[in-house]
Amino acid sequence: MKKLIALLTIAGFMTFGISNSVLAQQDENAVQTEQVATEEVVAEEAAPAAEEATEATEATEEIVTTTMTEEEAEPTFHEVLKKQYIDGGWGFMTLVLIVLVLGLAISIERIIYLTLSTTNTKKLVADLETALNQGGIEKAKELCRNTRGPVASIFYQGLMRYDDGLDEVEKAMISYGSVMNGNLSSGSSWITLCIALGPNLGFFGTVIGMVQAFDDIAAAGDISPTIVASGMKVALLTTVFGLITAMILQVAYNFILNKIEGILNDMEDSTISFMDILNDYSKKNK
Repeated sequence: MKKLIALLTIAGFMTFGISNSVLAQQDENAVQTEQVATEEVVAEEAAPAAEEATEATEATEEIVTTTMTEEEAEPTFHEVLKKQYIDGGWGFMTLVLIVLVLGLAISIERIIYLTLSTTNTKKLVADLETALNQGGIEKAKELCRNTRGPVASIFYQGLMRYDDGLDEVEKAMISYGSVMNGNLSSGSSWITLCIALGPNLGFFGTVIGMVQAFDDIAAAGDISPTIVASGMKVALLTTVFGLITAMILQVAYNFILNKIEGILNDMEDSTISFMDILNDYSKKNK
């Protein structure tokens, strides 16, 4: 009887343990199922975002690739100029470049000088008349000394000879006007030299390039279009750069001539007006 009770007790414990283990396994399976389902849902929700990110990345890569391709296909002006400079031969191209730099330097210096030499001659003549009426010759001299430009310098030289008579004043102004004209035109001959040298150096480089092209043809033993075309390109590039140099310097030279002509015209007109004012002043003070 005791054995039967013991067996029943053991069987009960075993049954209870088995049921607990089964329930635990079922709970674990349920948790795993829920986790798998949750992961699937998250994966499904993340899939469109991942696809969109992938598409955005691919689009960005395509844009970058397209941009790089366009940049490679369209070189900058500096790169083109550098390539043409090298293709034309650095020897003659450097000579043409030196001529251009020297011509531009002289032109800029002349333009600055002429700009500083420009004076409002009408205002200067009016101020001189006022100074003569208020303070006489000495006040007029002081005004000319304190005024910038060749016109005021010419007036000052004339006032310095006032005591010798109006004829001497006019001669002094004419003589000093010639000196001022020479100062205004100084350096222009160097610009014309650079204008002539640019194309001449270009043509000289073209001739040398043609000779080299014919040497290449003779060395190849055949008149190949590739050899002829490359040699002609190198030969003509020096001429192109020489002509560009001449055109740039010609524009600057014409601008300088226009400035000089304007200053000389103002000088002549103001000198006539000044002589009339000085003549009237002389008559009043006799």
